[in-house]
Amino acid sequence: MPARKRAFIFANGILNEPEFALEAVQPGDLLIAADGGARLCRQLDILPHVLIGDFDSLESDELDWFHSAGVQVIQHLQRKDFTDLELALRYALEQGFEQVLVLAALGSRWDQSLANLLLPAANGLEGMHIRLLDGRQEMVLARPGEETVIRGQAGDTVSLIPLASDARGVHTQGLEYPLSGERLDFGSTRGISNVLLADEGRVWLEEGLLMCVVIREQTRRSGKTRK
Repeated sequence: MPARKRAFIFANGILNEPEFALEAVQPGDLLIAADGGARLCRQLDILPHVLIGDFDSLESDELDWFHSAGVQVIQHLQRKDFTDLELALRYALEQGFEQVLVLAALGSRWDQSLANLLLPAANGLEGMHIRLLDGRQEMVLARPGEETVIRGQAGDTVSLIPLASDARGVHTQGLEYPLSGERLDFGSTRGISNVLLADEGRVWLEEGLLMCVVIREQTRRSGKTRK
């Protein structure tokens, strides 16, 4: 395993509440900018370790600036099979990282935003623990046989959204509306707007996939991250 324990990826979406992004970055993180995400790094006064993509979102002088600053630049052809964000995730996986936090994955294009939301469920990325962060909102995928720990504060909103098919055998702990071996139907809104009762809740399921969305109602406490 690398000396660094976690990769932090800056995507090319909209940056909401930048103070939360600055709080989320930890010493020792591998910082990766996915194409236009490099501009977010400059806005936050953060120098990424790696810049990856086809660079259709960056001007040549911007790319030169990162080269001169000593950033490792990995360029791909514009005709490629994966988005820049997926390239960044696969690069992190190749480098041995299992813990990944993604910032600014959502934007004005619905197709890109939806694809980015579904990336944690992509084939080949099963071994990664991917969190998507957008201001006070955080998303993480729950898989069968794995306990997903949700951390925040009492009163935070927690929604459980099935992906691709029904989620069966869903159990929760620490939520206002508990589930005990129940089914959440794909396309149904039953799992929306549950409430965290304390600083921690838990979710596990027997079949299917669940996207767990946490909306923090108050200022985040320092160090409150999901394992």
